[in-house]
Amino acid sequence: MNVQKILVTSALLLSPALALAHPGHDHTGVLSGIAHPIFGLDHLLAMLAVGLWAAQQTGKARWALPLTFVATMLFGGLSGFAGIEMPLMETGIAGSVLALGLLVALAVRPPLVVAAALTALFAASHGVAHGLELPELSSPWGYAAGFVIATAALHAAGYALVRYLPQAAAPLVRIAGAASAVTGAWLLAS
Repeated sequence: MNVQKILVTSALLLSPALALAHPGHDHTGVLSGIAHPIFGLDHLLAMLAVGLWAAQQTGKARWALPLTFVATMLFGGLSGFAGIEMPLMETGIAGSVLALGLLVALAVRPPLVVAAALTALFAASHGVAHGLELPELSSPWGYAAGFVIATAALHAAGYALVRYLPQAAAPLVRIAGAASAVTGAWLLAS
């Protein structure tokens, strides 16, 4: 059953979508880097969902998923900074909101290698998109540092929400995942 969920999620991730138009943000330094994941709906939902999903896991996956996301996002950012583009990058970003939302809503617990691979794929999309913008910025390294700090903080917030809420609130986490999935579907259709 979990393999079917992963296949459906992957198929949805590869669906076509219009660009989410990342260029044009104010990227002037650390504070701008912190602000973008918090005020960019696609990033906010994806980053929180990584934390929510990690907290639904057991064992090593609880820390491996957020660390995989941040590390892969950094690698993707450096790749984008070097001018390397990723096919279906914007679709991957919107798809990450949908897929991560579904994974949270369904409380999917795949093997760690599968969970980490999905997380890395989503992170690469986010990283490359912003890495491509870095050469045009007045303070690319400050922006990148702020973006990483905000990403890690949003992962931690999602994780803490699940881990420290009373068990009776668990359905609310799944509802939040479903809301993220619906938003991701809307982003893909936009």
